[in-house]
Amino acid sequence: MADSTTAVLALSAEHMERLTGLTARQLAYWDKTGFFRPEYASENRGLPNSRVYSFKDAVDLRTISVLLNVHGVSLPHLKDVARKLATYADRPWSELKLRVWNRRVQFAEPETGATRDVVLGQYILLPIIDVIHEVEQGVEKLKTRDQTKIGQFEKHRYISHNKLVIAGTRVPVATILEYIEDGFSTAAILKEFPSLTEADIEAVMRGGKAALAA
Repeated sequence: MADSTTAVLALSAEHMERLTGLTARQLAYWDKTGFFRPEYASENRGLPNSRVYSFKDAVDLRTISVLLNVHGVSLPHLKDVARKLATYADRPWSELKLRVWNRRVQFAEPETGATRDVVLGQYILLPIIDVIHEVEQGVEKLKTRDQTKIGQFEKHRYISHNKLVIAGTRVPVATILEYIEDGFSTAAILKEFPSLTEADIEAVMRGGKAALAA
């Protein structure tokens, strides 16, 4: 099971694509149709970053992705399954033990522990699908910066309102410049921003002002 730190992570739609193998188009369509809505979504979906997902969302969606893309379960069947399982759990995709037989979803019945077809009610014995550990590993990879981005700057419309940031992070270059101008040492800045490196700070010292002015 996820620890408390992992469970409260806020993940973007881009993160979800990488963690689940689903496409941005699928995620947006499922949100629009109500099949799967992000836990931290803004009421105004027209705003940037209006769809923000939790760790539990990632586990749910990774499970759905495995059912669709690995086991060949159809989306209409998954929608039927979601309606049926809603009576057993608030988050059935992550809270219940699911199995697959002939492209149909089975689950471990909470009352008996027996496995049965979600829609038809037939009982069967099959291996369990468990993706929580897989998603945890994926989240850890998301925290690891691409080494080629160290000491570089970038802009991204979904990060810090398109401000110039240190590549691979959400830290604005202007913020680090302010720390430098206020007399903070490299060590002190790194203590405040542990995702950065000495090379990042040196890059800001050398070219941060010019990059912001460009």
